[in-house]
Amino acid sequence: MIVVTGATGNIGRPLTQALAAAGQQVTAVSRHTAAVPQGVRHVVADLADPAGLEPVLDGAKALFLLLSGGLHAADADPAAIVGAAAAAGVRRIVLLSTQGVSTRPFGATRIMMRELEDTVRESGMEWAILRPGGFASNALWWAESVRTRQLVAAPFGDTGVPVIDPADIGEVAAATLTDERFLGGVYTLTGPAVITPRGQSADIAAALGSPVRFHELTRAEAKAGMEQQGIPGELADDTLDIISAPNAEEVQISPDVERVLGRAPRSFAQWAGRNIAAFR
Repeated sequence: MIVVTGATGNIGRPLTQALAAAGQQVTAVSRHTAAVPQGVRHVVADLADPAGLEPVLDGAKALFLLLSGGLHAADADPAAIVGAAAAAGVRRIVLLSTQGVSTRPFGATRIMMRELEDTVRESGMEWAILRPGGFASNALWWAESVRTRQLVAAPFGDTGVPVIDPADIGEVAAATLTDERFLGGVYTLTGPAVITPRGQSADIAAALGSPVRFHELTRAEAKAGMEQQGIPGELADDTLDIISAPNAEEVQISPDVERVLGRAPRSFAQWAGRNIAAFR
């Protein structure tokens, strides 16, 4: 049995589907009740309470560990989750980390994640670590303005990174959870090409079949909008620092998706085509 945390999100959903389609026994864990594929066991649990995971982990052979973006050290001890998995007899753990652990090693969240990576390596379990860059699904932030005003508003319109389709992350996770060839690997996951916010806007317009205007926000406007969405100012500044001036490693195309899946990663245009209903 494979336990998938964050099972109803952008990564956990395609991961759960891929595992179920392959005939794996899956327990999908999320904080709220949600629909899951037929044959998948669903459990509502909170990673902020590692002790509450013990019944979920009982009998599991593998664990996919995804910490939600809002889960910080003050809310939970991620190392305790790893310890609970090891104590339950879980043999394999795949951790969703972040590319920033290597590209920008400072900052509280990335320091915590680097320490968690070390905990996973030293856990005694088989392991793999996934380090994705920016997500194509972040474009969903623009969905309402596209639906209502045919508008994408974003800062740094001509500065891009190779964003990755979360479905590719899910498929890589499925492979590392089930295939011994990928154990002990640290995989940097990117899309196939650098794409700017202006370019993403054009791809959304093409998928819609109707024009979408692009408006470039100032950094101050972008930060204010992020704070209105509940993103703390420090995290907003950190994000804006990255997207305004990605370093050489952050714009590099990684071969790891193709190395694991045997195919190129999906493009942003492909992601937009599959998810265009959100923008209509």
